[in-house]
Amino acid sequence: MRLKDKVALVTGASSGIGKAIAERFAAEGAHVAVNYLPVGAQEAAAETEVTTFGVTGIAVSGDVSRRDDVEQMVATVVQRFGRLDIAVNNAGIEMKKPFLDLTDEDWHKILSVNLYGAFLVCQTAARQMVKQGQGGKIINISSVHEDVPFPGYAPYCVSKGGLRMLMRNLALELAPYQINVNNIAPGAIATPINQQVLDDPQARANAISEIPWGRFGKPEEVAAVAVFLASDESSYVTGSTYYVDGGLTQQVTKY
Repeated sequence: MRLKDKVALVTGASSGIGKAIAERFAAEGAHVAVNYLPVGAQEAAAETEVTTFGVTGIAVSGDVSRRDDVEQMVATVVQRFGRLDIAVNNAGIEMKKPFLDLTDEDWHKILSVNLYGAFLVCQTAARQMVKQGQGGKIINISSVHEDVPFPGYAPYCVSKGGLRMLMRNLALELAPYQINVNNIAPGAIATPINQQVLDDPQARANAISEIPWGRFGKPEEVAAVAVFLASDESSYVTGSTYYVDGGLTQQVTKY
C-alpha cells in the first residue's frame, strides 16, 4: 500500500505497460484514472480494466495529442477524486519505415503523440499539482531508444530523445514545487506492440540475442519501477532515466 489514497492518471492504459502500471498502482492503494483512446476495442478494454479496481478507478477517454482532451482528462480526475498526485505518460506509437520514405504526415503523427502529447500531459498535470501545493510525481515511459539508434524508426527515436531532454528540463523547473520528474526506458518488453516479433521465431531469437538476460521483459517489471518512482521512497530522485532492459543498452553500446 505504498500509494494509499494517492490519485494517479496513466495514459494509454488499456493494454501493455500502461495496463500493468494501472493494475500495480491500484494494488498499492492508489485511485487510478485509466486513459484510453476511444477507438475500436480500447474503450471496452479500459472499462473492463477499471472494473477490477472497484471504487478506486475510473476510465477517461482522450487523445493525448489534443490539448482540449488532455485538459478534460485532468479535470475529470480532479472532479472525481479532488486532486492529482501522479501522472504517467505511457501513451505512444511507433512506425517502421525507411527514413527516405517518410512523409510529413508520418513524422507529425509520431511526434504529436510521443512528444507533444507528453508535453501536454506534463504541463497540465504540473499546473494542477502546483495549484494543490503539495508536490507530485511525473513519470514518462520512454524507451531505450532515447539513447540507442534504431534504423527504420527515426521519428520514434527522435520523440524519445526529445522526451529525455523534456524530462531533464522539467526536473529542474519543477523542483521548487517538489514535483519529481523521471523517465522509465523499457527495452524489449512482451506487449502487444511487439506481438509481431514475439510470434516470429527467427525475429524473436534475433531480438533476444542482443539482450544479456536472454529474454523479453514483462510489463509487470516496468510497473515495479513505476511504483518506486510514484512513491514517497523516491522523494530525492528526479531528472533520471531508469532502464528496464535486461542489459540491452549496455550490450549495444559496449563497443
